[in-house]
Amino acid sequence: MRLCLIPARGGSKRIPRKNVKPFHGRPMIHYPIAAARASGLYDRVVVSTDDDEIARVAVDSGAEVPFRRPAALADDQATTAAVILHGIAAMGGAAAIDSITCLYATAPFVRPRDLAGAEALRRDRQAPVVFAVTTFAYPILRALSRAADGRMEMLWPEHRLTRSNDLAEAWHDAGQFYVIDARAFVDRPDLFAAGALGYPLPRHRVQDLDTMEDWRRAELMYQILARDAAD
Repeated sequence: MRLCLIPARGGSKRIPRKNVKPFHGRPMIHYPIAAARASGLYDRVVVSTDDDEIARVAVDSGAEVPFRRPAALADDQATTAAVILHGIAAMGGAAAIDSITCLYATAPFVRPRDLAGAEALRRDRQAPVVFAVTTFAYPILRALSRAADGRMEMLWPEHRLTRSNDLAEAWHDAGQFYVIDARAFVDRPDLFAAGALGYPLPRHRVQDLDTMEDWRRAELMYQILARDAAD
């Protein structure tokens, strides 16, 4: 079985109810569910939640909710790896699952072709995990720290005079999806295990959603992308 698992707990605090908050006319969770279904990759698209409203919205958006996530895995301390392990067990164990894609509920910019490309990369390279990555917009070795009194210092002062063009490009987890070999993951539940590969995404399709400022920026980005696609 090829499984898509979408974690969506009910207790988000910085943006309350963000998994079902309206985003351009639809609940946020609708977008990753639609992308997963449109990809044609998965035998089942399942939402892992502890919340009745999220479960209803997920089903209305075309996903399944065949189990409920326990409260111990729905608080601020629960890790993504633990939620994935629970999902694997709830769906019959690793023996029943060839690959599992953990797709975040707050990923409105995910595209079916990204999911398909990452799955093909995992299969071709026999990687334990392939996850979405993007580049930092500014060289991280020129980063600054700011003290309580406002004083600024370079974190890496040895690069004070290094040209930006001479600094290595740095990448970060895009926070959209992880395509996982289920059997390897059960043996070693590490999303950044040795051999994990990055699937590059453009920065204009990556946005964390931790604050209302993030949310407003994402809405503007989505609006621009939708307009460009229609032109």
